[in-house]
Amino acid sequence: RMYKNWYHCKKKAFTKYAKKYSAEKNPIDRDIKRILKYSHVIRVIAHTQVKLVGLGQKKAHVMEIQVNGGSIKDKVEFSRKMFEKPVPVAGVFKKDEMIDVIGVTKGKGYEGVTTRWGVSRLPRKTHRGLRKVACIGSWHPARVSYTVARSGQNGYHHRTEMNKKIYRVGKARDKDSASTEFDLTKKNINPLGGFPHYGVVDEDFLMLKGCVVGPKKRVLTLRKSLLKQTHRDAVEEVTLKFVDTSSKYGHGRFQTKEEKERFLGPRKNKN
Repeated sequence: RMYKNWYHCKKKAFTKYAKKYSAEKNPIDRDIKRILKYSHVIRVIAHTQVKLVGLGQKKAHVMEIQVNGGSIKDKVEFSRKMFEKPVPVAGVFKKDEMIDVIGVTKGKGYEGVTTRWGVSRLPRKTHRGLRKVACIGSWHPARVSYTVARSGQNGYHHRTEMNKKIYRVGKARDKDSASTEFDLTKKNINPLGGFPHYGVVDEDFLMLKGCVVGPKKRVLTLRKSLLKQTHRDAVEEVTLKFVDTSSKYGHGRFQTKEEKERFLGPRKNKN
């Protein structure tokens, strides 16, 4: 991601980094000794494998992730074992766990006070418009308070939503990822025709209760809950009875392609 030319970077990227391992005096060992001696907090630099998702984006998202638990030596040893290895979502989160979702909301652009803050409209005969705040404050103090509704940017805000329950941890290319004990139909998580404005999910996935911030395809950060979960909703085990995989584009009459073909029977060949 550090190069402008994608073709040339595939040949050049990380060549100097690879030489560090082959050197007689390995500078990476020296750096790790310094970390063990001086550091109090251990963080690893991780990146996404966005190329696998098939969204057309090649550039990975890079992020620092803090390693918690155990002594500094335990953290460093764990981090070193994970160097250049993929971390599957099932290795971090598990079913029925409560997690936090961090992301950026859908952008709405520049909005007025009625849409942005929900203030009441003024009477119909109001001079110079009615979707306004009638009075933005007293003469003194001679400034507008931050509590007064004003027009401006709406949406595209950084938000953290807490306590999203994981209903299912799915595996890549699993043909039974949408089957349940009560619905034995062999079907995967993708609805007929794929997810609108996204496509087909063929990598590991999480099924969460409720919605998440942002439009389709926007990157999200998933985080372990910072609170000790004791509420009954948080600790109960959820058993899914049915996962709807009918088309999200039309009326959605069929759960699988085979069911649709069985119902409609042989159709005229367009060729």
